[in-house]
Amino acid sequence: LKVIAIDEQLRVIYEDNVHFDKDLPEFKTQGGVYIHSDRLTVTSPVLMWVKALDIILEKMKSSGFNFSQVRALSGAGQQHGSVYWKKGSIQILKNASSELPLHQSLKDCFSVSNSPIWMDSSTASQCNTLEKAVGGAQHLANITGSRAYERFTGNQIAKIYSQNPEVYLQTERISLVSSFAASLFLGAYAPIDYSDGSGMNLLQIWEKTWSVSCLDACAPGLEEKLGCPVPSHSVLGPISPYYSQRYGFSPDCKIVAFTGDNPASLAGMRLQEGDIAISLGTSDTLFLWIQEPTPALEGHILCNPVDSQTYMALLCFKNGSLMREKIRDDCASGSWDEFSKALSSTVAGNNGNLGFYFDVMEITPEAVGIHRFNRDNRKVSDFPKEVEIRALIEGQFMAKRIHAEKLG
Repeated sequence: LKVIAIDEQLRVIYEDNVHFDKDLPEFKTQGGVYIHSDRLTVTSPVLMWVKALDIILEKMKSSGFNFSQVRALSGAGQQHGSVYWKKGSIQILKNASSELPLHQSLKDCFSVSNSPIWMDSSTASQCNTLEKAVGGAQHLANITGSRAYERFTGNQIAKIYSQNPEVYLQTERISLVSSFAASLFLGAYAPIDYSDGSGMNLLQIWEKTWSVSCLDACAPGLEEKLGCPVPSHSVLGPISPYYSQRYGFSPDCKIVAFTGDNPASLAGMRLQEGDIAISLGTSDTLFLWIQEPTPALEGHILCNPVDSQTYMALLCFKNGSLMREKIRDDCASGSWDEFSKALSSTVAGNNGNLGFYFDVMEITPEAVGIHRFNRDNRKVSDFPKEVEIRALIEGQFMAKRIHAEKLG
């Protein structure tokens, strides 16, 4: 959990973080999560998130941070995670005593104590059911911006409803991680924003309303549990009195809708129409500001967090930096300098040599293995080192371009 405070010139005046595994060892998470025995189910304890918020605010308080100067507060949460509030929780949230840390007041508020998160891939059968219900994968993408994905919230809710209908019935509100965090500050259930809501397989991205056919395919009475979605830059209301009393926030501090981490990156990098950003991480992510998207079976179209009338396209590639590091180790004795020299020693287009490098099963497209083709389009078993290095880099970037073109 990270906090950052900026002034009106966007200068950073304070930052800090809480590390789930290290600072909250009592939850026994690894990387902030539990990977279950089936290797498909991945969850995080909700109370760990609440307790992390308590810890970070206490750290700020003891460092002398002046909460009374905070004019507005917003945030981002990992996309696709979901939180299940038990019936009656709204009263507890609203009336939390400022004498107690929040996690103590909320300890019995969740009907599901371990939240399914973005790494979960245990809902294949729910995905099939949803796609069938609306007339196929492409049709679902046309409505919601994406075909059915295991981590997407609609399919996670459908799994909870089919496995534990009584738990589902005890739930009065379902939040995304982002709207859950906003709710903690608001002292009331915060609405889901359009942008993060586009990662659920439930929101009609054109009309910005829930799709009745998608809701019905997942669970009964779902619309009521989700509330009405709102634009990502909506002011939701003033901060809960809890924070004024406990930490000295001004009662006028405004809470702005929280959103998902990917839309927040588009906003935070101040992208504008026609801009493309590429994040080269363990997985590579490409996102772009787009006017007229064409949803496809690969990649995602989300509502744009900055301008609700436009869209953002998002593509995720699993074989990112780990694949580049592997080729660096094999072909450049583990040195980025040697890697760069080899890359500059070859010409753009690599004399027609082309490669696809998928160490693990790729998301976009679903394929695995290393496939090399020479200038005559014949499959070959290896390339010279410098040809291999260029084939990897050019192949990765051409793939990003061709999939981005498909999305419009």
